Amino acid sequence: MTGPEHYREAQLLLQTTDETDHYRAYRLRAAQVHATLALAAATALNDRAVGMTGRDHGEWLAAAATKPEATL
Repeated sequence: MTGPEHYREAQLLLQTTDETDHYRAYRLRAAQVHATLALAAATALNDRAVGMTGRDHGEWLAAAATKPEATL
C-alpha cells in the first residue's frame, strides 16, 4: 500500500464510522495506523534538498484533494 493509499484509507475509515458503529473503536484505531503510515511514507519520500519527485508529489496532491469513495 502506498502512502497516498494509506491516507485515503484513513479518511474512509473515519468517514464511515459513527457513534452507532459496533466496530467504532476498531475503525478508529485502524484509521490511526493508516494515518501514521501515510505520514511515515510522506516523510521518507520528501528529500531535504529537492522535495518529492513529480510523480510522488502528484499522488499526494491527488490523495489530499479528493474525497473518499464513500462520500461521493
